[in-house]
Amino acid sequence: MFTGIIEAVGTITALQPKGGDLRLRVNTGKLDLTDVKLGDSIATNGVCLTVVDLPGDGYWADVSAETLAVATLKNWKLGDRVNLEKALTPQTRLGGHMVSGHVDGIGEVVWRKTTARAEQFRLRAPDELAKYIAHKGSITVDGTSLTVNAVDGAEFELTIVPHTIAETVIGGYQAGTKVNLEVDLIARYLERLLLGDAAAKPKSDGLTMEFLAQHGFYKA
Repeated sequence: MFTGIIEAVGTITALQPKGGDLRLRVNTGKLDLTDVKLGDSIATNGVCLTVVDLPGDGYWADVSAETLAVATLKNWKLGDRVNLEKALTPQTRLGGHMVSGHVDGIGEVVWRKTTARAEQFRLRAPDELAKYIAHKGSITVDGTSLTVNAVDGAEFELTIVPHTIAETVIGGYQAGTKVNLEVDLIARYLERLLLGDAAAKPKSDGLTMEFLAQHGFYKA
């Protein structure tokens, strides 16, 4: 688990295809690795990766075909900058929100503009994730815990303060940038709980308008 508070920005220094999977190397910059061991997890642009080697100035990790299919890793190039966060401990300040490091889908930056000293962004999420994104709710973008300031269908807006711009990869976002999205865990569990006994039935892992109408949440 993670908090979505970025600790450092790293750089991709090696990408090695491995029979349909991928092994990558990250130079971790200012990230303190003294307490990191083989097998530990590090969120890399929001993707929970397991450390398989520690060369001293970074780490190696293996990326499965499933992760390549749902996250932006398949588009990473040598020299790309990535947000880094070590897994939380019982002593960690939970300054963001509970983040699993399991990417739900890929979003895209629609526009960026400056508002006073902050930067405002509009992003488009995959349609299937829109129901989990709420005004003033939390969302993880490339591993960064952020507050949603406005929602319009599958699009949502973020206001990013100067510190976050300087300390994460968000400063490099432009229209068209692809980002990893992880929706709030509470929203996902709430959806599943609302299904009740229907959750045990095949193809019942999502709320339908019919289900909501039957249980008084929606008028057809």
